[in-house]
Amino acid sequence: MILFTREQVALCVAILERLLQALEPVNVARNYKEELQRALYHPDDSVKLLTIAQVGRIVESSEAITEILNNLDLLRQIILCIGGDKISVAKEAITCLSKISQTTSGLDILFRSNLLKNLKDVMAISDIVRYRVYELVVGIASMSEESLNYCVNSDLVPQLLQELTGDDILVRVTCAEMITSLASTLHGRQYLLQQGVIDKISNMIVGADSDPFSGFYLPGLIKFFGNLAVMDSPQQICEHYPAFLEKVFSMAEGHETTMIGVAVDTLGVLGSNLEGKQVLHKTGSRFQKVFKRLGHHAKNAHTDLRVRCLDAVSSLMFLPVEDHTEDLLAMTESWFVALSDQPIDLFRSIVSQPFPELHCGALKVFTATANQPWAQKLMIGSPGFIEYIVDRTVDPDKESKDAKFELVKALVNSPTIAEIFGNQHYLRLRGYLRDGPYYVKAISTVAVEGAE
Repeated sequence: MILFTREQVALCVAILERLLQALEPVNVARNYKEELQRALYHPDDSVKLLTIAQVGRIVESSEAITEILNNLDLLRQIILCIGGDKISVAKEAITCLSKISQTTSGLDILFRSNLLKNLKDVMAISDIVRYRVYELVVGIASMSEESLNYCVNSDLVPQLLQELTGDDILVRVTCAEMITSLASTLHGRQYLLQQGVIDKISNMIVGADSDPFSGFYLPGLIKFFGNLAVMDSPQQICEHYPAFLEKVFSMAEGHETTMIGVAVDTLGVLGSNLEGKQVLHKTGSRFQKVFKRLGHHAKNAHTDLRVRCLDAVSSLMFLPVEDHTEDLLAMTESWFVALSDQPIDLFRSIVSQPFPELHCGALKVFTATANQPWAQKLMIGSPGFIEYIVDRTVDPDKESKDAKFELVKALVNSPTIAEIFGNQHYLRLRGYLRDGPYYVKAISTVAVEGAE
């Protein structure tokens, strides 16, 4: 028996990868069936990765996929790879099986044959491997209503939902993330609603105050509802599940940094569309108070939370020109004023700081409000603001230059800018926009006779 060094195996894998890539998938499937199967028993993970990648390439071919579907031993070995120690091999196996499940015949093989038992056996190896199988199943279930039905009838999706309310806190965390992924599709949301899962999650949020371990899984539940609100209807979700918005507000007003960050992100997502903004505005002074906290955190928190606050504020403050009614403009203005005693000065002070992520985050806030007349009046009334905008020397890196350019573009494209800023400033901004973000003014040198 010939033993190869790791270097020799790596070289062989690199050569084979190029050679196999040059062959049609159907030729690989028919001519190297036994070799593919044997390679999955190879002790070196790079060989397994190469093999599973080739199987993935084969099943993408309508002409070749049957060769794989008829080889249950090969598919069984790929399933076993999910339970291996090497995460890269497991992920490649998950990707390959997901591709197989994109056809009805592939779903039949995976969920209506002995391979289903192999999947369930692999899940028993450890909690980590069980999560990997859930990841595969949720990915498949998200593809279509047909795929979801296969996964439900296999009992794997119902098992996942049961674990959401189980005793293991870490399992709850993982399940919440996976259910959020399933809820990203319409058929997934309808299934979760029918099964009462959304009501269960709402009840878990209500009961979080009396659970000392809720800090582990609560962020996942809040993210779930935040995504649900944006994909469906912010108004419907917040009206049907008032505990969600109330919890977001209390988290934003609290002192736990992790929870504040989740609340800030959720508010930014919720307020990214007009309906979400109006839902928040209906809460009146409560949201004004929360918004003031965002301004406080944007000024005083650690860098990561400050950046997240700036992103949320820019998302909440943006209002397309077609939505510029008197009431909506009054709404965004009242929010902006609630951020700080001097909100323009607050963001100008952040813009002047040397940290690029903060610098750009504050510029994004100005850009979000740049098309709104009340904001333009605040900008022109702030001494030196226009001079700062057209000064390219204060932007130290590409990201800052790009962010400044987006601000200028938003201002120039506003229908009210010439009237509020005046023609002189408007023309300066147009010149900046014309020259682009990286323009450098040429400096000519004149030779003087007799000069050294």
